[in-house]
Amino acid sequence: MSSEAQNSTIQYLSSIMPLEETLEIMKKKRNFIIGLPAERHKYETRLALTPLAVRNLTEAGHTVVIETNAGAYTNFTDLDYSEAGAQIAHNKETVFQSEVLIKINTPSISEYNLLAEKQIIFSMLDLTRVSKEYIQLLARKKISAISLELIKCKEDYYPVNRAMDEISGSSSILIASEYLSNVHNGKGVLLGGVTGITPTEIIIIGAGTIAEFAARTALGLGASVKVFDLSAHKLRQLQYNLGQRLFTSILHPKVLKNTLKTADVVIGALEFDGNSPRFIVEEDIVRSMKRNSVIIDLAISQGGCFETSRLTNFEEPSFVKHGVTHYCIPNVPARVARTASIALSDIIGPIIYSLGDAGSLNQLLKDDVGIRKGVYTYHGILTNDFIGSQLNIPSPHIDLLLPHM
Repeated sequence: MSSEAQNSTIQYLSSIMPLEETLEIMKKKRNFIIGLPAERHKYETRLALTPLAVRNLTEAGHTVVIETNAGAYTNFTDLDYSEAGAQIAHNKETVFQSEVLIKINTPSISEYNLLAEKQIIFSMLDLTRVSKEYIQLLARKKISAISLELIKCKEDYYPVNRAMDEISGSSSILIASEYLSNVHNGKGVLLGGVTGITPTEIIIIGAGTIAEFAARTALGLGASVKVFDLSAHKLRQLQYNLGQRLFTSILHPKVLKNTLKTADVVIGALEFDGNSPRFIVEEDIVRSMKRNSVIIDLAISQGGCFETSRLTNFEEPSFVKHGVTHYCIPNVPARVARTASIALSDIIGPIIYSLGDAGSLNQLLKDDVGIRKGVYTYHGILTNDFIGSQLNIPSPHIDLLLPHM
């Protein structure tokens, strides 16, 4: 069909169709320049897009610019990305000037000087780095920033959080196995069951996604598993998801205390909310645990499940207190950078593809309420209530802004 005939068709349809449907017809696909910088946070190893995702985007007509050696920790080389159609940039300034920037960590203040006007940024939202200065920088350049963790899928859950929780849960058991072995001066026991030998006892505090995948991995290795949570519904759902019966209990302090005395490993995976206690396990209870037992506190980014917990990092991942080894790293998926990057890419890649199909961020947000939930600044305007209340900045709902953009 010639362009003249196409225009006539659109004009005719516009005259007989409601405005919403007219807009749908006139919506045009657009190709974007997508930037993928190297992560500069000391303990961040993940990357947002794999070469396969890049290939899908470049074959759809988008331009992907990736900083050299960005995939070093994931064992994806510059050659892997260039063969997938990406352009390799040897300076970060080029990458940061892209129309769409995709990062794992929130850009630092120094990196914000490199950002382009009216840019779209997809990244994790690190609330510890969000300040008035941060929001003012976004406002000055009219940047639209979208938090990957706050994006919700059509099935009504947060896909990035769930993927990382699955990895954290499975990894926690493998970490526990390392710290029980002689390699880390542990008690020298095997996590799984051996004929004639009592299996290792693992206690999991919490019954969410992390707990489910920790329990699944531990049971698969032959360990004895007990799960505690504040919610009977969550415990019931956990048993249903695992497809088998196991010891579960509401968090009664006396029962938990007696159980922890015999535990070899305790996984802290409770999902805290405003009604949860500051911590679940007091120092006196930790003091009563077996010598060389292991605590892995996966709730450390929320303050931790144990009174004795303190933040650790990959250089010094653990410490011993009251004879109990504590592992309190907040970013456990970064231990398995390739797996975590593939999981992230499987979520982020289709979102960027949808952005191209929509033709603009404005149209994408109108089409997809789940992605809309992830927006915290829109054209520089703060739209996140929590950040607004913390920093005392007005934060109108994004639904009020969309019709005017």
